[in-house]
Amino acid sequence: MLEGKARVEDTDMPMKMQIHAMTSASQALDLYDVVDCKSIAAHIKKEFDLKHGGGWQCVVGSNFGCFFTHSKGTFIYFTLETLNFLIFKGAASP
Repeated sequence: MLEGKARVEDTDMPMKMQIHAMTSASQALDLYDVVDCKSIAAHIKKEFDLKHGGGWQCVVGSNFGCFFTHSKGTFIYFTLETLNFLIFKGAASP
């Protein structure tokens, strides 16, 4: 496991949920090759849907741009290894 090596870039998640995000990412990297970003993202999304209810989104990669609306308290963007991880629960635009 790669716990403790993640660097949070931005978040509004509670600490317990942040730890779950980084642990899920670490577990996914243990299960899948680092270039299999789709499987890594799917693993994390499924973990969050099971533990925190449905509607989670996960983007994993080394180079991507994004623009989204999220529910308050459900967003994290962090790096681990050579990858960037974006996890959030979607919300309707105001």
